[in-house]
Amino acid sequence: MAENPRTVPQPPSASDAPLSAAGLPLAKNWLAIIAFIWAGQAASMITSFAAGYAVVWYVTESTGSALVLAFMNIAAMLPIGLLSPFGGIVADKHNRKLIMIAADGAVGVISLTAGLLILAGDVSIPLLLAVCVARAVGQAFHTPAMMAAMPMLVPDKHLLRINTLDQLLAAVASIGAPAFGIFLYTTLGFSSVMFLDFAGACIAVAGLLLAKVPTVIDPSAERQHVLANLREGWRAVAKTRGLLLLIGGVTVGMMIFGPLSAMCPLMTYNHFGGNGYDASIGEAAFGVGMLVGSGILMAWGGGRRLAGLIAVAAVIVGACTAVCGLLPPDGFPVFVLMMGTMAVACAWFNGPLLTLTQRHVPDEKMGRAMGLLTAAMGLATPIGVAIGGVLAEQIGIAPFFLVDGLACLALGLVLYLPRSVRALDEA
Repeated sequence: MAENPRTVPQPPSASDAPLSAAGLPLAKNWLAIIAFIWAGQAASMITSFAAGYAVVWYVTESTGSALVLAFMNIAAMLPIGLLSPFGGIVADKHNRKLIMIAADGAVGVISLTAGLLILAGDVSIPLLLAVCVARAVGQAFHTPAMMAAMPMLVPDKHLLRINTLDQLLAAVASIGAPAFGIFLYTTLGFSSVMFLDFAGACIAVAGLLLAKVPTVIDPSAERQHVLANLREGWRAVAKTRGLLLLIGGVTVGMMIFGPLSAMCPLMTYNHFGGNGYDASIGEAAFGVGMLVGSGILMAWGGGRRLAGLIAVAAVIVGACTAVCGLLPPDGFPVFVLMMGTMAVACAWFNGPLLTLTQRHVPDEKMGRAMGLLTAAMGLATPIGVAIGGVLAEQIGIAPFFLVDGLACLALGLVLYLPRSVRALDEA
């Protein structure tokens, strides 16, 4: 059984005070702090979803190519995979709140600039490609800082719920934001969606400015060069063998599942003969499923078998994806139903994995560990999208869903077999 390695010393005066998941004295107004932070992030998430879907639909409508869609998704994800480890190093060496503010502010400026260029008539695939890359760079620094800060702000019994809150808000955003983005895109123009995204980023910065976030800096990280810092993050994760295997399995799962986000609009467009609003219905169904799944996880708390829950989720996702690949062209209603069911299980991946990682990594190394975890997810998805895009072009979009689903199903059946992975649930 792996021991919890947290060694943060407690001030004597805080001996009777409630503690955060990181073992630090918990602020009396911790719930208000979380509310300020996540209210701003919710606004930013909604506007980002609207802008992102407008970009996806512009590319879908302009090219109708699975390869171009795959390439755009790679551009939006690859920088996250490549730069997140360095974002994690920065999070362990500097003020995490300021890092999040800088990242959100930079993304807002990027959206404002893109909106002005589009308004001037300069909309093009290269411009949207540059926007995707620049936004991904900001996310590569924002995400490790955000995930590393959360254990310092909430009690341990609510850590999984807070980790799931990100998915819950994303689900809420994905229900209406795609349709809202298409509405603005078709009525007020593409630039209006980008201006809206700028406003959302400003609200996110305001929420962070109003919140007090503790700073935990690892002095040894300041003296080490970059490669040594990355090795420290790797050792912090690899110390628990089951956690390392679980992260590896989920990374493979992200490679398998990643192409679906890029291929779902094309599945609607090519296989079912739908339009932009039909595609937004599919996205909304996925959002409703994520909302339901996240709500279940937050109300339930996940129980003790978080690693087992991840394996069950992979089985459900694989089965639903395979069914989608078997549907006839008039089976769009069933496709929407499968998307919703699949999303319920998708909500059971990130929260449990983040919680297990946070419970087994010291807080002064948390930024680097989260940077590596984000990098694994960020690299797995574009690799999967690249492979999936080529495969979908070769065998067709519907057969691709069938093959992809069977692969995910097989992963879920073997993910919980290693003894060290099951030990995570016995700790």
